[in-house]
Amino acid sequence: MQLTLLLQPDGLTIRVDEKRLDAAIATAFKDRVRGLIARGGPHVTLDLGGVEFMDSSGLGAVIAIYKAMPPGRQLTLTGLTPNVERVFQLTRMHTVLTIRKTGDAPEPPGDPDPGQKRPEE
Repeated sequence: MQLTLLLQPDGLTIRVDEKRLDAAIATAFKDRVRGLIARGGPHVTLDLGGVEFMDSSGLGAVIAIYKAMPPGRQLTLTGLTPNVERVFQLTRMHTVLTIRKTGDAPEPPGDPDPGQKRPEE
């Protein structure tokens, strides 16, 4: 499994250099990244720009990483390809996780999709 690490003053960026985040590597990915987040600063960015396919095992690994974040630390996902972004939208995990398009400021979890109206209460 290929990961690229970039240490920054405010945290750690982990770039996933794999085309598939699926059952074949999900457990190793989860364990390795959970070990790495202990080294980073207050913010961890998980760059999934190289991932073209993610199955439920890959999604589960990302959620496990999110749950492993120590209190007061933030996980942001970035660089999602359309197929991977669709996985987060179909499972509604985009309402829980902070997802940022490359170059954009992070969107807080729970924001509606652009152009989508919130239901009236």
